[in-house]
Amino acid sequence: MSSMLSAMRALAAHALPILIAQLASIGMMVVDTAILGHVSSADLAAVAIGGGIHVSLVFGLVGIVQAVAPVVAHLHGARRQDEVAGVLQQGFWLALFLAVPGILFLRAPDFALAPFAMDVEVGAKVRDYLAWLAWSLPAALLYRTFYAFCNALGRPRVLMGIGLAALALHGLLAWGLALAGWTGEALGVAGCAISNVAVGWLACLGGAAWLHCGELGRRYRPFSAWQAPRWKTWRELLRIGLPMGFSNLVEITAFTLVSLFVAGLGATVVAGHRIVANLSALTYMLPLSLAIACMAAVGQALGARDFSGVRALVRAGMAMAAIGSLVVGLLLWLAAFPLVAAYTDDAAVRAVALGLIGYVAIYQFFDALQTIAGHVLRAYRVTFVPMLIQTFCFWGVALGGGAWLCYRAPTPLGVAGFWLAAVLSLTTAAALLLPLLRRVMRWAEEVS
Repeated sequence: MSSMLSAMRALAAHALPILIAQLASIGMMVVDTAILGHVSSADLAAVAIGGGIHVSLVFGLVGIVQAVAPVVAHLHGARRQDEVAGVLQQGFWLALFLAVPGILFLRAPDFALAPFAMDVEVGAKVRDYLAWLAWSLPAALLYRTFYAFCNALGRPRVLMGIGLAALALHGLLAWGLALAGWTGEALGVAGCAISNVAVGWLACLGGAAWLHCGELGRRYRPFSAWQAPRWKTWRELLRIGLPMGFSNLVEITAFTLVSLFVAGLGATVVAGHRIVANLSALTYMLPLSLAIACMAAVGQALGARDFSGVRALVRAGMAMAAIGSLVVGLLLWLAAFPLVAAYTDDAAVRAVALGLIGYVAIYQFFDALQTIAGHVLRAYRVTFVPMLIQTFCFWGVALGGGAWLCYRAPTPLGVAGFWLAAVLSLTTAAALLLPLLRRVMRWAEEVS
C-alpha cells in the first residue's frame, strides 16, 4: 500500500503540469469555438469540420514523433544518458520529414471533403481554415517532439508555462482577428486560423530557447554535435511510432470526423455536436495527462528493471484515472446547461448540445481505463496489437456503428447515434486492452 501511495504522489506531481499544459492546448480549440459561436453558425460549423480534419492529421503525425518518449524514458532509466540527445535530434528530423505531406494535404483537402455533403459557404470556410493551418504544422510537430522529450525525463513544468502563455495570446489574437475586426473586418474562422499559426510558431521558438538555455539543455546539450538523419534510429522510432500514430488517428477521428458524417444534417446539428466534442476533449485531458505521466514513469522503471515499481505505478494510475473520471462525469452532468450556454447564444444549437452531453458523462470511466492501459503498453514498446484493437473499436464500433445508428437503424438516432456508439467503443476498448496489459506485464517479468 505504501508503494502505491508513493506512486500516486509521484504521478500526481508529474501529471498536474501535463494536465494544465494539455488543457491550455485544447483550450485554444475551445477559444475558437466560443468566439466563432458569436460570429455565425456557418463559421462554427466550419471550425467543427476543419478543426476535426486538422486535429486528426496532427494527432496522427504527433503519435509517430511521440515514440521519442518511451525510447528516452528507457535510456534515462538505464542510465544511458549519453544517447538521449541523439534520439531527440532524430525526432526533430523525423518531425520535419512528416510535416511535408501534412502541409500538402491541408493545402489541397478536396479529395477528403468531396464525399461529404455540406453547405457551399461552410465548405469554402473549411478550405480557407485548413490552408492557413498548414503553415503551423512544422511548428506543431517540432514542439510535440520537444514535449515528448520533456515528459519522458519528468520535466513537464516548462510545457505548462508555454501552454498557458500560448492560450492567453491566442485568446487575444483570435478575438481581435475573428470577431473585433483588427484588420478592418472580422475575419471569422480565418482569423482564428491565423492566430493559431502565429502562436504555434512562438510556442515552438519558446521551447527551442528553453531547450538551449534551460536545465535539460545544460545537461544534454541537444543542439551541439548535431547529427544527420540516421536510419537506425528512425527505424526504431518508426517501429514504435507508426502504430502509435495510427492509433491516435483512429481514436481522434472516431470523434472529430463525426462532424463530416453529420454535415448533411445541417449547420445547427454540426455546431451542437462541436460544442459537446469540445467538452469531451476537455474532460479527456485528465486521463490523458495521467496516462502520459504513467508512460514516462513506467518507461523509466522498465529501463531500470524495477518491476515492483512498475506494478505500483500501474495500479496507482488506474485508480487515479477511474476516480477522477467518475468525478468529472458527475460534474459535467450537473453543470451541463451553463457550460453549453457559454458557447453559443443560439437556442437550437444549445438544444442539440444538451441532448448529447449525457453520453460524455457516461463514458468517462471506460475512456480513462483504456487510455491508461494503452499508454502503459507504449512504455513497454508494445504498440501494434493495441493499434489493431483501437482500430476495431474506434473505426468499426464508433464510426461504423455510429453511422448505422445515425442513418440506418430501424429508428434512426441522428447525431446521438454516433455518441451512443462512442460509449460502446470505449467500453470494448477497455475490455480488450486491460487483459492485454496484464499479459504483457507478466511476460516482461518472466523473461527478465
